[in-house]
Amino acid sequence: MQNVFLTCFTFCHVTADGTQLILVNNCRRSLWPGILGNTGKMTPKDGGFHMKSGEEVVFDVPKKWSGRIWARQNCHFDKTGKGSCDTGDCDGQLKCRGLGGKPPATVVEMTLGSSTSPLHFYDVSLVDGFNVPVSMRAVGGGIGCGVAECDVDLNICCPSTLEVKVGGKVVGCKSACLAIQSAKYCCTGQFANPKTCKPTIFAHLFKVICPKAYSYAFDESSSLNKCRASRYVIIFCPPK
Repeated sequence: MQNVFLTCFTFCHVTADGTQLILVNNCRRSLWPGILGNTGKMTPKDGGFHMKSGEEVVFDVPKKWSGRIWARQNCHFDKTGKGSCDTGDCDGQLKCRGLGGKPPATVVEMTLGSSTSPLHFYDVSLVDGFNVPVSMRAVGGGIGCGVAECDVDLNICCPSTLEVKVGGKVVGCKSACLAIQSAKYCCTGQFANPKTCKPTIFAHLFKVICPKAYSYAFDESSSLNKCRASRYVIIFCPPK
């Protein structure tokens, strides 16, 4: 895989008007990435596509783009693009086209500049639970550009209360919010601020295993990365 990365980083075209995102499927099985632009932002590649194991997909997003990317697992679609996925499903569509993924799913979030800041902000979030290890890092970024990642398979150590199983196999790990559905665990209502929303025992577990990922809604101090680079690589099942 390293040779593939070097080839792309050396020869791929980089747009002068935005940012290049390089998606790599380093998992042993196919994945179906989902992409969702935030409100008012375009959604690249119609929001979803298939990636074989070892495949790399490169695309550009415009300046000040913001959105999220996640992986869908074990999907089956017919010729019209309709079907389903075990995790991360977007209403049974191959092309998500403005739809988010059904939790649990590991989410890469990014805001690549704004009207008030030229900086890029990005993170890996477990707020919607976990399904696939993933990382995001700058390619040749400047000083201070960090790595956002959850590079461990949380499905292996997922508490039974949070497990999502298909055919007897754990395919996802729910967030405490999804599993318990209370304001305290979802950081809503009276808990919708950093003072009252505190990490749960499950959030602490996620944080110990994946210290560079968001474990709950207000986990910003150690999880949000700042950078300003022209290219970023997002790797599903990143090598350790």
